[in-house]
Amino acid sequence: MQTLRRRDQLLVGFTLFSMFFGAGNLIFPPQLGAQAGVDTWPAMAGLAVSAVGLPILGVIAVVRSGSLTRLAGRVHPVFATVFTILSYLSIGPCLAIPRTASTSFEMLTPLVGRSTLGQFLYSLVFFTAAYFVALRPEKLTQRLGRILCPCLIVLIVVLFAGCLIHPLAAHYGTPSAEYAALPAVQGILYGYQTMDTLAGLNFGAVIALNIRARGVTESRAVEGGTIRAGFIAGGLMLVVYAMLGHAGAETGTVYPGLATGAEVLTALAQQLFGRAGLVLIAAIFVIACFNTCVGLIACVGQYFHQLLPRIPYPAL
Repeated sequence: MQTLRRRDQLLVGFTLFSMFFGAGNLIFPPQLGAQAGVDTWPAMAGLAVSAVGLPILGVIAVVRSGSLTRLAGRVHPVFATVFTILSYLSIGPCLAIPRTASTSFEMLTPLVGRSTLGQFLYSLVFFTAAYFVALRPEKLTQRLGRILCPCLIVLIVVLFAGCLIHPLAAHYGTPSAEYAALPAVQGILYGYQTMDTLAGLNFGAVIALNIRARGVTESRAVEGGTIRAGFIAGGLMLVVYAMLGHAGAETGTVYPGLATGAEVLTALAQQLFGRAGLVLIAAIFVIACFNTCVGLIACVGQYFHQLLPRIPYPAL
């Protein structure tokens, strides 16, 4: 049976991680750590269930079924059509795609200021670049997996290394009421807000396309490569979530009452690196949001092109 080379398999796994890891994945783990305090790790275990386990199971379920439509068709053909369309719209143009530009611009405002014109121009450049990268969905492994994903991981590791070398606090703080009562359950609820469970149902098709572009054509080999990519992406997410959760727990001890994960990361980076920390955080958010935006555009465009083949993929 055909198989991907080890290096190509890693690249495909990195690509899937890049598609998953967007604004919510950056924001929720540090906010969880800041609020959970000494209960951070039970809460992180809960978050891992809904923000890592369910998305990867979604990828596996869809690729083994052949498509999301076939999977949902086990309920009813009408349900399959309605559910699939609503899933793609909700993680795409109706919510997640616009959020990638608005969230990343928000992290740039401490550096460039806030204005309607500035946000419009940033969004125009952001989505134009995402459009041209997404025009070749079979090339995402080269563009996201080979280039942007390693850059993102290196920047996050730099931030985490700063926490280890110059820890903000010697211990974690007191948990908020909801985490003190049921930290693991609260973590599960919190992790679901990343929307990756829905995304996992939709990303498998684009990953399979990238595997075929690397010369693997047998259906079982494509299925196996996609599943392995899911486990690689899941492992990366677990490691990154653990780093962000620890960083958030330390920051929440020193700066209690921060409202969002973005505020937690900004306070941490500024404390560790000064103004350069703001540049670091902005770069992390822009790359993460851009990767996710490209992945969402590609998977939504591919689905609707299959549904409406007369409309060209670039037009969609």
